[in-house]
Amino acid sequence: MLQEIRDLGFEYAELSHGIRLSLLPGILEAVDAGVIKISSLHNFCPLPIGINQAAPNIFKFTAEDSRERENAVRHTLKTFDTAVRVGAPLVVLHMGAVEMKEYTDKLLDLVKDGKKDTQKYQKLVEEMEDRRAKLSEKPMQYAYEILRKLIAEAETRGLKLGIENREAVEEILFDNDYPFFLHEFQSPSIVYWHDTGHAQIKENLGFIDHADHLKAVQRRLHGFHIHDVEFPGRDHRAPGTGTVNFKGLKPFVKPEQPKIFEFSPSLDVEEVKAGVAHIKSLWGDE
Repeated sequence: MLQEIRDLGFEYAELSHGIRLSLLPGILEAVDAGVIKISSLHNFCPLPIGINQAAPNIFKFTAEDSRERENAVRHTLKTFDTAVRVGAPLVVLHMGAVEMKEYTDKLLDLVKDGKKDTQKYQKLVEEMEDRRAKLSEKPMQYAYEILRKLIAEAETRGLKLGIENREAVEEILFDNDYPFFLHEFQSPSIVYWHDTGHAQIKENLGFIDHADHLKAVQRRLHGFHIHDVEFPGRDHRAPGTGTVNFKGLKPFVKPEQPKIFEFSPSLDVEEVKAGVAHIKSLWGDE
């Protein structure tokens, strides 16, 4: 797996939340042999025993069940230890979600059908925001308590924690919360991690302006997950084939920021190469 990534021209790879425990020995062997370097890990990595597919939200920081929150901490610390073992300086985290009925897919379906500007769409948004506000206090409290514990553990290991923006309206942080969150958590271990596909879905839904969002968090912006979005919500497409205005994001891109491509397995090698070339033509080779 890692040799294939290296053969595509990538010097670094991110270990994702789809890495089964059985893959870890081979990964360590490849890293130790110098096949590739590891830029980052995405929580949870490796996956808990018995979980065999990508599951970044298998345990939520926001869960009402204290046992689930304990498992979230325990497996996050395992991710931290794996990051140290492979020499990765950063772990990407999801913060959790408000438990309520699914609104994101319903909103995307309405946008896809050209009904974004209808009363039905606005009513659904208002219902979602009202319900989310009523239910969010306790989950946010749980998530912040866990994060404070994780900061101390990250600092002892020399790790940064990349708080990733999410595409689902049920997941935290909510779009307007980022400046307040980054003000509250001043630790240098806490950084903002920007996913271009997630932000574009939120823009397609009408919740943010992609570039304005980046401008608001640019002081703590550490790196990117890069992928495009076929309107309105099919993400992990090759850059240049969807709705993300990568040229418009260029003012917020710095050479030292890690840039991780997140491609769908459905893309072929030529699509991958074309997507990488598109980004380099707009953002440069760094």
